[in-house]
Amino acid sequence: MSDSGWPADRIDTEHAHSARIYDYILGGKDYYPADREAGDAMAAEWPALPVHMRANRDWMNRAVRWLAEEAGIRQFLDIGTGIPTSPNLHEIAQSVAPASRVVYVDNDPIVLTLSQGLLSSTPEGRTTYIEADFQRPEAVLESAEFRSTLDLGEPVALTVIAIVHFVLDEDDAVGIVRRLLEPLPSGSYLAMTIGTAEFAPQEVGRVAREYAARDMPMRLRTIDEAHEFFEGLDLVEPGIVQVHQWHPDGTGEKGIRDEDIAMYGAVARKP
Repeated sequence: MSDSGWPADRIDTEHAHSARIYDYILGGKDYYPADREAGDAMAAEWPALPVHMRANRDWMNRAVRWLAEEAGIRQFLDIGTGIPTSPNLHEIAQSVAPASRVVYVDNDPIVLTLSQGLLSSTPEGRTTYIEADFQRPEAVLESAEFRSTLDLGEPVALTVIAIVHFVLDEDDAVGIVRRLLEPLPSGSYLAMTIGTAEFAPQEVGRVAREYAARDMPMRLRTIDEAHEFFEGLDLVEPGIVQVHQWHPDGTGEKGIRDEDIAMYGAVARKP
């Protein structure tokens, strides 16, 4: 075991990991020197990177609150959960509706070992964690945790946040998302953020090269490619926009420029 209680034999501490880089840049504590080095190198290439990552996290907060308050969703399937950072998704949903149920999915051993922070449900609700690779949707959908926590007779919000830019074309990110959405009933929602280089192509391109140099190649998408994830769904206004422009509530960082953000965000309803 590591000093932090993580199963050290399962964690590669010598190479940077995308979830730990994200945690480092957001000001967390669950990272290693390789992650700090990578984050510093990326921020040197694009100083707006911390602004961009915080805006993505703020979008998650607003989108989940909208789903709980405005759409009345009480069940969530969160794909690629990442290292727990309060407020976590279940904390937001259960602050609106204490009986909300949340299934978290990730395949990073650090997330598994820190998952107690994701399981502190209200007495009325429930949270559970599935260790699975979301690129194998059947591993998620056929799991006992999924079947026992979510009622597929009622709508579910599928949240896929800041992850598909690590899925290359040969792995068919659109197909993966559709397979996860397929068993969810009418009235369910898809909430996604999707990496793009359309607003700061040179700077974001340099960050992508830093990721690729550490064996984390990225597939950044155009607005037209982002629309492919939502075909057949009814987009919630204002549609697919940069994350800081989706239902701003005045609580996020002020003065964000479009060129500081490399992420589209959208929420859509399954007819």
